[in-house]
Amino acid sequence: MPALQTVNPFTGKTIEEWQPMDFSLLRSATSKARAAFTKWEQVTVSERVERIRSALNYFEQNREAIAADITAQMGRPLAQSRGEIDGLLERFNYLCDIAPETLQPDAIARKENFHREIMHEPHGVVLIIAAWNYPLLIAASGVAGALLAGNTVLLKHSTRTLSIGEHFEKAFGDDDLLQHVVMDHDSTAELIEQGDINHVVFTGSVAGGEKIYGSTAKRHFDCNLELGGKDGAYVAPDADIAQSAAMLVDGAMYNSGQCCCGIERVYVHEKVHDEFLAACKPLIEAYALGDPLDPNTTQGPLAVASSAKLMEAQISEAIAAEGEIIAGGKTRQISQGTFFEPTLLTVIRNDLSIMQEENFGPILPVMKVTDDAEAIRHINDSPYGLTAVICTSDQSRAESFANRVEAGTIFMNRCDYLDPALPWSGVKASGKGSSLSRYGLLVMTRPKAIHFRTQF
Repeated sequence: MPALQTVNPFTGKTIEEWQPMDFSLLRSATSKARAAFTKWEQVTVSERVERIRSALNYFEQNREAIAADITAQMGRPLAQSRGEIDGLLERFNYLCDIAPETLQPDAIARKENFHREIMHEPHGVVLIIAAWNYPLLIAASGVAGALLAGNTVLLKHSTRTLSIGEHFEKAFGDDDLLQHVVMDHDSTAELIEQGDINHVVFTGSVAGGEKIYGSTAKRHFDCNLELGGKDGAYVAPDADIAQSAAMLVDGAMYNSGQCCCGIERVYVHEKVHDEFLAACKPLIEAYALGDPLDPNTTQGPLAVASSAKLMEAQISEAIAAEGEIIAGGKTRQISQGTFFEPTLLTVIRNDLSIMQEENFGPILPVMKVTDDAEAIRHINDSPYGLTAVICTSDQSRAESFANRVEAGTIFMNRCDYLDPALPWSGVKASGKGSSLSRYGLLVMTRPKAIHFRTQF
């Protein structure tokens, strides 16, 4: 099999080459995971929590090295990469806090001569396929839930961020609880369809998720899928415009827009439309593009240079349909990196590609609407349903919005944030299943019904 390469998107230099594992090596790794599972599932939840909290020291002790790897492999400014470690620790620690209670058997109301309860049994060996754009956080959500629930893990990380998989193995790999596996797409499908795997967690494209779902279906087990979004926001006439602009610009531009729950379209009430654009423009123009190791850089290169072509095409279509660029709008080359300028533009139709198709870039398209109902209609007019946002000073308005919008998470005056106490899930093409919260633990288990007659 040809070697896989991790490449620095700013310098264009190869960082490391990796040899994909053939199926015999993958079978061996799975056998080790299965043997480890037979022991790990017998460990009490409290003991699992203790082991996992101890393993988290690795991330504290190796902060700078891990952040440097993230920046080198996917181009995010170094200061922002450091922050991802804090997010990992927040997620793990919260799930550790709630695991002992959440994973206790569910008690059923007493019935004379019967003992009934619902146990939460781990699946067994869980394959976690993690994306590159938040290489720590995306993997962390699945790994934390899987290990706490009593499973063992094979972690396949993106070819762009393979060393992050190694960091997870160094932290959690004692006794083969977690193994980092290097695979191509064909080997991944073969392992799911023919290997000793019991559950799959996948973060990536809709097309990739459909293939994973098809592979798990052949062996009649389930999977968790997070497949992206086209997250919409509505700025109501009673919104704090300055605060809303700052929040939504950051939600669209952070990580060069490479975020499944980043803001990709904004609907603004006609009464505050011009004020909102005026507030956004200087914020977007203030971004500093350049070397992600430079402390003055606030936006790094695109991890996938080819995505710039999609963004250019979307903007061209919007301009041809009477849209207007307010700021940015172009691809730039700096060193060997491909950058896309932070972009603000207006659009007048919701059926345009820029309002319908995920672009994973730093673009904020804004469309004027006449009322709440029109905004909700446009937000729901999407194949995706990950998150949606309303900017308003009226909580009852936000509650009405939440009741009518088709998305897994509804934000009021916030965006682009995963609270570990809340389930992270999508509807429609954004995926199935959950991570984080008590539901992210329970999805890593299967219910087993205990139905004992204690006396005849």
